[in-house]
Amino acid sequence: MTEHIPVLIAEILAFLQTRPKVGKVLDCTLGLGGYSEAVLETFPEVQVWGLDQDDEAIRIASDRLEPFGDRFHPIHGNFAEAAELAGNAGPFDAILFDLGVSNLQISEGYRGFSFQSDGPLDMRMNRHFSLTAEYLVNNWTEKELSDIFWKYGEERYSRQIARGILRHRENRGKIETTGELVSVIRETLPAPVQRKMGGHPARKVFQALRIAVNDELAVLEKGLSGAFELVRPGASVAVVSYHSLEDRIVKHFFREKQKENLGTIETKRPLIPSDEEIERNYKARSAKLRLFVTNEPGKETKPKW
Repeated sequence: MTEHIPVLIAEILAFLQTRPKVGKVLDCTLGLGGYSEAVLETFPEVQVWGLDQDDEAIRIASDRLEPFGDRFHPIHGNFAEAAELAGNAGPFDAILFDLGVSNLQISEGYRGFSFQSDGPLDMRMNRHFSLTAEYLVNNWTEKELSDIFWKYGEERYSRQIARGILRHRENRGKIETTGELVSVIRETLPAPVQRKMGGHPARKVFQALRIAVNDELAVLEKGLSGAFELVRPGASVAVVSYHSLEDRIVKHFFREKQKENLGTIETKRPLIPSDEEIERNYKARSAKLRLFVTNEPGKETKPKW
């Protein structure tokens, strides 16, 4: 089985253990079941509902969590529709989001997410969707590609890379695999520029394409809003994000809910992994955890900061 190490799980469990009740939990990003497993092990009476749009992840997580019997309930679907998909099971005492790409998707080259493993240029989290990264790379204009590389990847060389893609399309034809796209990016950017980038030269472009294919930022906004329809008063909402675009959305969403007197932000600044956790799990290096608690009826929000 593909390994799944839940990020910042110790901090999430420690926070949940301070709450007066943890009976029903909704894991909005089930993945391979790491968070759900940790919650089920820590709270013997808890019931967990796990939501994921990837049918392969649902299958693997369900097998992993089979020992917990009817305490675990898988739901297939996008967390943007959480209110509709999980509404009958609520209200929930805690809702969890881990916004990172599943290890299953990253490690399997055929899913097209990895710039380190060759495979078809896909990047669909839900493979029933029709839009793929291959379509974007081979059909969008230079400006459209440049714009998403900048907007969703914060790639400073977005124009040069988009120009290189168009040049390849015109002279050598379609780009059909992740390996071909990586080669185009490497051929486009001079070696000194690549050395300055502080990581793989294709990393931000792949992030941008993944976000565009799956409409991730709009889905996040809708998913957060839907979560607040499913929680009971005094419930916890925990969100782990991995890049500034996601974290910014979560931060502003929690601030708005606090202003609306719907709850309290529990993290003045996002919690980040320890050096020890990053050493154990390099994926955790960019993670940020924000926590929120919804208000009891009639209770006025008293911001902590």
